[in-house]
Amino acid sequence: MKKTILIAMTGFSMLFAGCGGQQKTTEKQTEADTVPADFKYEVDEFADLQILRYYVPGFNNLTLQEKELVYYLSMAALEGRDILFDQNNKYNLAIRRVLEAIYTNYKGDKNSQDYKEFEVYLKRVWFSNGIHHHYGEEKFLPGFSKEFFREQVLALPDSLIPRDYYRGQAEYVSAENFVSMITPVMFDPAVMAKKVNQSGGDLIVTSANNYYGDRITQKEVVDFYAAMKDTTDQTPVSYGLNSRLVKHWDKLEEDVWKVGGLYSPAIEKIVYWLEKAQGVAENDKQKEVIVKLISYYKSGDLKTFDEYAIAWVEDLASKVDFVNGFTEVYGDPLGIKASWESIVNFKNEEATKRAEIISTNAQWFEDHSPVDKNFKKESVKGVTAKVITVAQLGGDCYPATPIGINLPNADWIRKDHGSKSVTIENIMEAYDAAGAHTGFNDEFMWSATEIESIKKYGFITDVLHTDLHECLGHGSGKLLPEVDPNALGEFSSTIEETRADLFGLYFLADSKLLELGIIPDVEAYKAEYYKFMMNGLMTQLVRIEPGKDIEESHMRNRQLIARWVYEKGKADNVVEFKERDGKIFVVINDYKKLRTLFGDLLAEIQRIKSEGDFEAGKKIVEDYAVKVDKKLHMEVLERYKKLNMKPYKGFVNPVFELVQDKDGKITDVKISYNEGYTEQMMRYAKEFSNLPTYND
Repeated sequence: MKKTILIAMTGFSMLFAGCGGQQKTTEKQTEADTVPADFKYEVDEFADLQILRYYVPGFNNLTLQEKELVYYLSMAALEGRDILFDQNNKYNLAIRRVLEAIYTNYKGDKNSQDYKEFEVYLKRVWFSNGIHHHYGEEKFLPGFSKEFFREQVLALPDSLIPRDYYRGQAEYVSAENFVSMITPVMFDPAVMAKKVNQSGGDLIVTSANNYYGDRITQKEVVDFYAAMKDTTDQTPVSYGLNSRLVKHWDKLEEDVWKVGGLYSPAIEKIVYWLEKAQGVAENDKQKEVIVKLISYYKSGDLKTFDEYAIAWVEDLASKVDFVNGFTEVYGDPLGIKASWESIVNFKNEEATKRAEIISTNAQWFEDHSPVDKNFKKESVKGVTAKVITVAQLGGDCYPATPIGINLPNADWIRKDHGSKSVTIENIMEAYDAAGAHTGFNDEFMWSATEIESIKKYGFITDVLHTDLHECLGHGSGKLLPEVDPNALGEFSSTIEETRADLFGLYFLADSKLLELGIIPDVEAYKAEYYKFMMNGLMTQLVRIEPGKDIEESHMRNRQLIARWVYEKGKADNVVEFKERDGKIFVVINDYKKLRTLFGDLLAEIQRIKSEGDFEAGKKIVEDYAVKVDKKLHMEVLERYKKLNMKPYKGFVNPVFELVQDKDGKITDVKISYNEGYTEQMMRYAKEFSNLPTYND
């Protein structure tokens, strides 16, 4: 539950030459490894999406062993692609594969409206890893007709019609039957309407994800896992993390994701590349991490997963690092089941100095947090932070990716062994470069004062907020004894992200950062405060369809904070809405009081988390995080539309290629950036389609 998603819509173009700001080059980088002047960040755009590239500075300076390790881990990151598609919805692989077959075999008029809409729909399915919006969770509908779809499916060779599977036995499905089965799933807005439903009712029955089998209710899920838990266990496993819960003959059972279990064909390929990576590990500790992960994939044992997580946290010496596995639980409305994801990276040595200063002082920040002392850690252990350069994205981190990660998620591991926090700076730089000169600031910011503050300090304060959020926010505080880590249920992700964001916001304005030499000016924090409040109160609404509530956890978190402090600060006019030329703007009148309000809310959110106060968590989320001001929403949408910007962004990966001599010995690993979005997706479909179409 520890992932930071960038608000990738603003038009910032910010550089700061010191104090951990945007680092375009370092003394150790060769000229060939800086971002070329003609590097093209923009790749494609469609619907509400823009596709970018990210550069990987420093890769050419890695040793051959490190490059080879990145290559093997990158292959492992791509082999699990089908898993996420299937996790998101049981028909996703069938839909994706038939769309790809139509794309490859289409013989009609490519200038027709139906075909143009078909291309957009296929690109959206690729981007969202399925038929539901990657962020809003609602199903997006095709712009082409049912008749067009039927004609194209019937025109396909029989071998390209996805087959149905029942307990491993392939059964023939005619093209007509396939169309009849899939058409309502794609075209009917009432069928499988939301991937993750957080708006009430039975959250399991009304969510279209594939973490639970048919005929299973929310109460059955809650009761099933409650019965498994030992409330006296101080080191509990993450029950249900790596399995699908199904009914076999009316008996609930877990189908575990492992070698020999569910998703085995893909996991076997992942293990193959991890074993290759094991052979070129940088040191014994990193080798231990990979060995334990392989063991976990083979056994499906969650105790082994915890052993892997502990070993991963303790691996501090390796330059190359990675995440690979069933990790985050945002895709499950109850926060139990984890999606598959992977990120391959290596340390940005220069920028990490900033993060290390923060992590070294973790106890000071914990001691000076505005929360009740009963909820503070007496001794902060193992908090490590670094800034990384991403080399490959996979699963739930691709094409849309976080800008910061803090793992592991188990509270007891964080308490006893610590956590590892990363800020992904080359991704943030790509966002920054692509967002320059959009006109966003002029349209939505109140005055030249805010615009100049953002230009001067926006990038560094954004990066620092991510550092504080990931390194200290998620690692701060503690649960009271015997509080269930999942006590907040469906509200846990929103509360956790709120807690981490508030921790970062509160300390971003602390003079301690100036004392530590990691912020350039005591007033710099105002850039992030203004941007955060403007986004939480207004501009993030461009991501919401008219008439809809907010359901995504990060968006709920931001509105919860912004709305709460706005309401609580009304008496002192701390933050207000002002109108000028018929437009609404956010204005902050008292930054110091705003910081105090952030601290007050942090204290309450930490109490809710520490005590496992479900009712209070539910109330604060429902009161502040969910509902949208409809009039303001429509105004924001109209103003944003005029900017011709896309509210969501994602990435294509660079391409790695092994260089071998005539005897087959690896002599180098080359990296290139010229693969397009459609080209990459079709190549991945050919090279990394490891699962059956239906995984029952």
